[in-house]
Parts: sequence; C-alpha cells; structure tokens
Amino acid sequence: MDYTIRKGEEKDFEQVLGLIKELALFEKAPKKVSNTVEQMKKEKDFFKLLVAEKPGGEIIGFALFYFVYYTWVGKSLYLDDLYVKEAYRGNKIGSALLDRVIDFGKQNHVKRIRWQVLNWNTPAIEFYKKLGANLDDEWINCDLEE
Repeated sequence: MDYTIRKGEEKDFEQVLGLIKELALFEKAPKKVSNTVEQMKKEKDFFKLLVAEKPGGEIIGFALFYFVYYTWVGKSLYLDDLYVKEAYRGNKIGSALLDRVIDFGKQNHVKRIRWQVLNWNTPAIEFYKKLGANLDDEWINCDLEE
C-alpha cells in the first residue's frame, strides 16, 4: 500500500473533518461532532495534525494531538484522535501515524503520551496493548460542555 505520512495543513481540514465524522459514526456518536472547517482554521494553533495520504491526495487516516501538562509528570502530549479509514486498516497506517506522534513526543521531550479508547473497541485495545501501552480502567472521563 502506497501512502505518505506528513504534517497536516489547512487545505486538509475538510477531508480530516470528514474522517472525524466517520470516527464519530464508528463510535456511535455521530451527532456529537459540532466542529467545522472554519473553526479548525481559527483554532489551528491549538493542535498538531498528521495525515496519511494516498498518491493523488486522498487522506486515509490522521492523528490529531496537542501539548498538555500533567502535574505528576510534566510536559506531555494528548492524542485526541487516531483514525484510519476502514478500507485501509491492516496496512500498518495506524502504527505509522502513532510512531510519528511518538517521534514528535521524543523530539519535544514529553514525559507521557495519553489517549483514550472505548472499552468495546477490542481491535484498538489489542493494538495498544501490543505497543506496550498501559490501559487504565480506574479513571472516569469528566467533561464540562459549553
């Protein structure tokens, strides 16, 4: 499978937002996505984006992450989304994207990279376990919406 991992750009936001909506559908929450391309453009300084792109420009996967600070360990990254289109899974694209996030973390001397996975997403859980990630079933998400 021929693809390139590269830094995402503003021109990619429309395709990436489409993938975000696909991910939300997969996660059984399609109506929760309120983000827009315009909002992403306004807020682009708040996140880092990597895309997996096929020759011809189709984006088939992405990783979106940003810096955070955890009091227990210090400077860290939060991987908000890692997604590969279903038709392209099994080609190590997710691994390549995650490897690039890890490389970015190493270059920037972060102490931790954190992300979430739904407890029913067995393929993702197995993928993360193979990487050596610690899966914590003790903590509960807390969100305050607007």
